[in-house]
Amino acid sequence: MMDWIPVVLVTFKILVLGVGMFFAVKWHYDQGKKEQDNGLEQRAVLRASGKVAVIFMLSLLGLGLFTFVLASTFGLDLSFP
Repeated sequence: MMDWIPVVLVTFKILVLGVGMFFAVKWHYDQGKKEQDNGLEQRAVLRASGKVAVIFMLSLLGLGLFTFVLASTFGLDLSFP
């Protein structure tokens, strides 16, 4: 009985997340069809999301570089096997 609990819970989790994602995509699709503003607002949203993506990638690169420098400072072995 104990071996089936993770299988059941993971299956339930995947099912719930799948249904939630389906309805989220459907809701956003319906909202987009309802509010069509000649692409002007869409262009602004795409520009803003591009800026957020660039800032995220630069932050990720900075964090990786900081982690590498900190690990090298502490003398950790960072070579691949």
